[in-house]
Amino acid sequence: MPIQILMPALSPTMTEGTLAKWHKKEGDTVESGDILAEIETDKATMEVEAVEEGILGKILVPDGSEGVAVNEPIALLLEDGEDSSALDDAIVSALASKTLAPAKAEATLSAPTEPQFSSAVSAGDGSRVFASPLAKRMAIQAGIDLGSIRGSGPGGRIVKHDIESAVIGGVPPEPAIAPQAAAAPILVLEPAQGAAYREQPNSGMRKAIAQRLGDAKRNIPHFYLTVDCELDGLLELRKDLNARSPEGEGAYRVSVNDFVIRAAALAIRRVPNVNVSWTDSAILLYNDIDISVAVATPGGLITPIIRKADNKGLAVISSEMKDLASRARDGKLAPEEYQGGGLTISNLGMFGVKEFSAIINPPQSVILAVGAAEPRPVVKDGALAIATVMSCTLSVDHRSVDGAMGAQYLAVFKKLIEEPLTMLL
Repeated sequence: MPIQILMPALSPTMTEGTLAKWHKKEGDTVESGDILAEIETDKATMEVEAVEEGILGKILVPDGSEGVAVNEPIALLLEDGEDSSALDDAIVSALASKTLAPAKAEATLSAPTEPQFSSAVSAGDGSRVFASPLAKRMAIQAGIDLGSIRGSGPGGRIVKHDIESAVIGGVPPEPAIAPQAAAAPILVLEPAQGAAYREQPNSGMRKAIAQRLGDAKRNIPHFYLTVDCELDGLLELRKDLNARSPEGEGAYRVSVNDFVIRAAALAIRRVPNVNVSWTDSAILLYNDIDISVAVATPGGLITPIIRKADNKGLAVISSEMKDLASRARDGKLAPEEYQGGGLTISNLGMFGVKEFSAIINPPQSVILAVGAAEPRPVVKDGALAIATVMSCTLSVDHRSVDGAMGAQYLAVFKKLIEEPLTMLL
C-alpha cells in the first residue's frame, strides 16, 4: 500500500505550517535523503528530506498551502512494484485521516487535563462542519457560528485563518456554546472613517511575534535598569584588534556588538542567577550561557543564539554572528539555532537610538537593550570632559530576578565594557 508522507513537526511547538514549494513532482523517483519540499514555520523556511524510497504517486497538498496541520498527509509514495492503480484507496484513506491530524498534533502539546476536541462539529442548522481544534476555540471566544464560515483548509476544513477573516469581515456573532471565563475577547479595530489604507496579510512569523510579545507584556512584571558605559577604551582595543587581522582565511572584523555579546556572557558567569526562567513550580537555572541576539528580517525579529558564548573568543563570536544573521534574514535557520537562550541582546545603536526598553523574550527573564554610542559630557577627576557613552537598559522579570540581582549584573557588565582587556583573560 502507498506510504503516506506526513506534514513534519519541525519544532516542539509547531502545530501547523505552510507547504511553500515541492521539489519533486508526481511521477518522480524519490531516494532516501532527497529534498522533497520546503516547509515554512512561523520563524523559518526549512527543507524536508525523504525517509522512504519510491515513486511520488500523488501530491495531496499543493504549493503555497497554508495552515497544514502537523501529521496531516501531504503526499503518497508508491513502493517498489506498485503502480497508480494502488492510489485510489490510499487517497480516500489519506483524505479521511486529514480530519484527525489536527487533533492528534494538538493533543501532543496539550496538558493531560485539557479537554479534547473532535474534528467534526454541528452547525446551527444541524449539518456537520469540519474545523481544527484551534479554530473551534477561537470561534467560541468570538461567538461565531462555524456553519456560517467556508473553510479554506484541505477538504474544506475551517482553520485559524478562516476565523480571523470572519472576525475582521464581521460575521454576525452567535451566543457562545459555553461561557469561557478565562477567554480574552478578540478586539477588532476599525480604520478611521474615510481613511485610505491597504491590507497586508499577517505572516505566520508576525502572528507569532504578536502573540508571544503580547503575552510577555501582559503577564511578565517588567522592571528596568539603565547604566551608561564609556566606550573609548573598547573602541581603541577594537581598532587595534581589527588592524591585526590576517588576510584571507582566518580574517576577522570585530564589532562593538561582538564585545557586548561577550561581556553579557561573562557577566552571567559572575552573576548566574539572571540566567533563569520562571515557572509556577520552580525557577530554572541554566547550566550553559547561551546568548540570543535580535536580528531584523523582512518578516520580523528573530533571535539566533550564540551557544556557550562565555567560552568563545571575540573572533569566533563575530564569525558565528555574521553567519547566523545572514541565514536568519534568508529564513534558513534551524529551530535549534533560535529556540532557547538565557538572555537576549537587542541593539538599536546603529539606528541612532539613544536609549530604549525592550520587551522580555519568554521564557527568558532578562533582555539587554543597547543604544547608540555617542560623545557626551562626563565628569572625570572633578573636571568636565568628553567621552563616548553608550546607554544600556536591562528589562527584568521581577518574578525570577530581584532588583538587586539585576543591578549587580549590570554593574559587572559595565565594568567589562569599560575595561575590555579583562574580557581577554
